Amino acid sequence: MALITLHVFAMATHLVKPNFDKLGIVTSIACAIHCTVLPLLVAVLPMLDIPGLEHPALEWSFIVLALLFGTLSMMHGYRRHHGRLLPFSLFSVGFVLLLLNQLSDEAYVYALIPASAGFIISGHVLNMIYSRRQSHGK
Repeated sequence: MALITLHVFAMATHLVKPNFDKLGIVTSIACAIHCTVLPLLVAVLPMLDIPGLEHPALEWSFIVLALLFGTLSMMHGYRRHHGRLLPFSLFSVGFVLLLLNQLSDEAYVYALIPASAGFIISGHVLNMIYSRRQSHGK
């Protein structure tokens, strides 16, 4: 039974290839929503009784996921598909803005987070476009 389960898992893993650009886009959007909407809900949070939404570990988790997915997708796109630095450059600018926001105690959250998300998402989208063009011979 365990052998069959292992075989099915191996087949499923082989069939489902993670798209780190899409994961990075989703993570960036989730982070932007979290960072932008949460301060607006500060007055309502005590009534909702949802612990941990503003916990530093959650915020750093978003940052680590953005770095992980972004780095993996940018390296893959650069090395295997298009060899262009623009997607990585856009991602890097966005990531630096994300770090600046976190390290400045979110003093400029309404300026830095939308800009950060815009740069990170633009880098991922451009990486996908370049990768698809190269993969399809265009």
